[in-house]
Amino acid sequence: MTIKAIVFDAYGTLYDIQSVASATDEAFPGYGDLITQIWRIKQLEYTWQRTAMGRYEDFSVVTRESLAYCLKLLGLKNEPATFERIMDKYVHLALYPDAKAMLAALKDRKLAILSNGSTDMLNALVKNTGLDTILDATISIDSERVFKPSPKTYALIEKYLGVKPAEVLFISSNPFDVCGAKAFGLKVAWIERVTEEAMASEYKPGQPVTPLFMFKALRTQMDTLGHEPDYRIRALSELPALVASI
Repeated sequence: MTIKAIVFDAYGTLYDIQSVASATDEAFPGYGDLITQIWRIKQLEYTWQRTAMGRYEDFSVVTRESLAYCLKLLGLKNEPATFERIMDKYVHLALYPDAKAMLAALKDRKLAILSNGSTDMLNALVKNTGLDTILDATISIDSERVFKPSPKTYALIEKYLGVKPAEVLFISSNPFDVCGAKAFGLKVAWIERVTEEAMASEYKPGQPVTPLFMFKALRTQMDTLGHEPDYRIRALSELPALVASI
């Protein structure tokens, strides 16, 4: 069946979540990388915990909770103005450099974001980076009050775009999201930005493990849950050729 819609995860897929480090470094010199990695790890964990507990709060709340956790953990003073400056980075994240050219090459298909982000956060982010004139839809999971990888979230694609799951190619760099979308029944392309070989070569026995290495080990490698992606690419720039070949 023809691919009629290409739907992207936002955080870590179109947008570089590591770009928050510019704000964390400025606010807390010497702690920036550690804050960046712990913050993202806890942010995702809180989405899963809240979904499992049936205690939904939107992604802006979860993002604030996880940043507060991180600062408390490290014994850093949580000054309101500093906290808000760091939080503001989440609506000014950097796009991956190849994102806009890739989207322009695929403009003959419906293009959308499906994200855990709250509606307000996503709309601000998309507008601030100029994607509001490119995308056909920016879909938040807010209406279902559960986070990805719940099947209810992927069902929103058909609701908003009017295309069947078999007509959708879903793109994510997040392994938990890839597994969720594949289990739901979507065709899925995984952006494998960090290979197993790269991880193995980066680790040096006896040397300290960096925060970024731990983040990559926990959040960038494909999970062994029995749901493999249909396609693997290394960068967004490879997507137009992949779509043309399907």
